[in-house]
Amino acid sequence: MANARSGKKRRVSVLTVTVGLFVLSVSMVLSLISTQVEIVSKRQQLANVQAQVESQQAQNTELQRTMEAEDESQYIERMAREKLGYVSPDEQVYVDMSGK
Repeated sequence: MANARSGKKRRVSVLTVTVGLFVLSVSMVLSLISTQVEIVSKRQQLANVQAQVESQQAQNTELQRTMEAEDESQYIERMAREKLGYVSPDEQVYVDMSGK
């Protein structure tokens, strides 16, 4: 009778260990998948930020080149004309309405 009980206990403990190892394995696989998804997401964010940095650096380089090519007053005058549509008080502006 003692052998029958110890056999059942052994089967139950082996089953418990097997189920425990299975659950642990599944949880580790799910954790690994979650981590991989997060890594892919972070890499995409990094690529986006790097693209923004490159774009900003190109814009800064262009602005620096523009500033070095002309003095500050010329630059301000040109920006006022181009961006804001300002003109000198003695200047006459003609607008082409032909649509060409």
